[in-house]
Amino acid sequence: MNEEFKIEVVNPEKSFLTKEDVIEVIVPAFEGEMGLLKDHISIISFLRPGIMTVRSKVGEEKFYVEDGIIEFKDNVLSVLTSSISNLQEIDKSKIQGLIKTAEEVSNDPKISDQEKYLADQKVEVLKTIN
Repeated sequence: MNEEFKIEVVNPEKSFLTKEDVIEVIVPAFEGEMGLLKDHISIISFLRPGIMTVRSKVGEEKFYVEDGIIEFKDNVLSVLTSSISNLQEIDKSKIQGLIKTAEEVSNDPKISDQEKYLADQKVEVLKTIN
């Protein structure tokens, strides 16, 4: 029985990733960590800062995403994000800079509760990567 589905990840610069042999994807949705398998019900959701895990027959890849939208329909997962990085290729100094920026945003008393939540999420995830 075929358990595979397709994933397409697009960011503003390019088509970041396309795979047709995906077995499972775990995304950091606003509702919480969401696992998607073949024949999952159709869904649209927003991403929060976190780690997206893509499991295929050849192995597992992990990516840091900051935000975006996912849509799963007809066994195709589309991920639209403004920022995505492969964890194996991400530079530790870049992570430090992102943490510093997110902490500054989080400590700004003029931001909304939602902006604070997202900045805090970003700091928490980046610290686990680092």
